[in-house]
Amino acid sequence: MQKQFTYRLLVVRLSAMGDILHALPAVTALRLAHPDWYIGWVVEPRWQALLTAPGAEFRGSAMPVVDRLHLGPMRNWKRHPFSSQTASELQALRRDLRGNHYDSILDLQGAIRSAVIARAAGSSRIIGEARPREWPAHWLFTERVVTRGAHVIEQDLELASAVAGRALTITEPMLPFDADAERWTYAQIASPNSRGAARPIALIAPGGGWGAKRWPPERYASVAQGLADRGFRVLVNAAEGEEALAAPIIASGAATALSATVPQLIALTRRVSLCIAGDTGPLHLACALARPVVGIYGPTDPSRNGPYGTRARVLRSPGSRCDHTRRSEPDPGLLTISPEDVLRATDELLAAERAR
Repeated sequence: MQKQFTYRLLVVRLSAMGDILHALPAVTALRLAHPDWYIGWVVEPRWQALLTAPGAEFRGSAMPVVDRLHLGPMRNWKRHPFSSQTASELQALRRDLRGNHYDSILDLQGAIRSAVIARAAGSSRIIGEARPREWPAHWLFTERVVTRGAHVIEQDLELASAVAGRALTITEPMLPFDADAERWTYAQIASPNSRGAARPIALIAPGGGWGAKRWPPERYASVAQGLADRGFRVLVNAAEGEEALAAPIIASGAATALSATVPQLIALTRRVSLCIAGDTGPLHLACALARPVVGIYGPTDPSRNGPYGTRARVLRSPGSRCDHTRRSEPDPGLLTISPEDVLRATDELLAAERAR
């Protein structure tokens, strides 16, 4: 007999990695509050592994939050907006969404493209922020929620509470369990040192959405050496397109490149003792998994996008101002942060960890 769901909710949060991770606590809270709801999610294909392990078809440990994923390859559509394939895929997504008869749509992106997709689903109830990131999007919402939280996780929880009809509490996000990725991770970390004991792992992620957010790789190399001197095994996230950022750190001889899929990165991050990064996806993944982090911030505001829900130290120059202009050069304030500053923050964080 087919399971009957009391309510059908669609979440729209297409990308990027950090933003999806920021949305997950709110949707996890909805899932725990309403286990009998059917929850769908529209996401870009490259980030679907944040919500489901490969091959998962039903809700469970491999797909803990959602019942259904709808894939929206927005990056490809933007590159080829007038192609017949784009038109065909858009129509197929619209049919798929409407065929699921969602009662409500929750837009956690606040962009014109996400609001258009929300409209395409055909629900009479579309919920979004009263002051979304892209202002025209609010005209496409049927309900506009005034959010008061400082952090985007808190703001998303306020939107989710509007759907739930009551105030929800912040919940640790549930991420998928992938058995193959777990086996891969075990093979990666099973190399002991000369004394037969596995070293603690520190993960460095030098990437970021644009150049102004990126601390110089040469400084990360100095930090990697300091971590190695402290007994860490240092891994550097060398994601596709970020190999040049990882290269100087690896060349220092103090760190090893990590080339991992998203499921593998999730599995490995569960086991790290420390993550050091700027405002980038792997940092937010470490936070979602409650791993200790040191955040190096420049033009983005850590009170809105910084570490949340874990033990953390955040470094940001008083001279840095919020600026989302996608400049290629590092923010000047970011350059006032030295490797010694980062290692000092690391020592403070680790001392606090040992005192717990």
